[in-house]
Amino acid sequence: MSKKKKSQHDDHINESWLIPYADLLTLLLALFIVLFASSQIDQKKFQEIARSFSSALSGGAGVLDFPSPVEQDNPQTSLPDKEKLTKNQQAKNEQKELQQIQAKINQYIEQQHLQGELKTTLTEEGLLVTILNDVLFDSGSAEVRPQDRQIASEISRLLVMNPPRNIIVSGHTDNVPIRNANFSSNWELSVMRAVNFMKLLLENKQLDPRLFSAKGYGEFKPVASNGTPEGRMKNRRVEILIAPNTTAN
Repeated sequence: MSKKKKSQHDDHINESWLIPYADLLTLLLALFIVLFASSQIDQKKFQEIARSFSSALSGGAGVLDFPSPVEQDNPQTSLPDKEKLTKNQQAKNEQKELQQIQAKINQYIEQQHLQGELKTTLTEEGLLVTILNDVLFDSGSAEVRPQDRQIASEISRLLVMNPPRNIIVSGHTDNVPIRNANFSSNWELSVMRAVNFMKLLLENKQLDPRLFSAKGYGEFKPVASNGTPEGRMKNRRVEILIAPNTTAN
């Protein structure tokens, strides 16, 4: 009789291992859900899931009690703000460099006593050097006078910069209609004046032609009234725009 009872007891399967196994599966499931939630980079959702599973499982510290592995963005050090600060600093540095170039050109203007014919202006688009057409061209002509070619040579040396910058040469006229066989409009005259002056600048082999361009605006961008001879003289001009350097430092 005792042998029979012992045999039945030996044949009974011990299933106590199922309890810790089930707990392990529950923990693994919770871990996978936490990893999935954190991969979505949703801090609020992560915290909600963490609280729910921490309450459902047995009390005490567990994997869900730790802070989220996804750090919240600090608005003071976020990437967009860092990029904005970097760009602002680069803009300030570039503004200082353009001011130095402006001082150099202004020194040349004073030395050559050209204050009435040349001037510099620092704008949002860059450093603008203005030359009155009457300094360079005869009326109705797009060819720089031989005696004024030296001005182009001097300015070309001032445009040798490190780093090099884009240079835009633009021509402007007054609103008096053109009357000669070479040009049918002030627009054409302004374009050719810009091109011819640019060609003289590029005789300086230290300048890169790929960074230069020419434009003609005719009488359509006046800086003074065309109702007076003085205003028309100011409108007849060539402008050299030294653009800011946009290359990242």
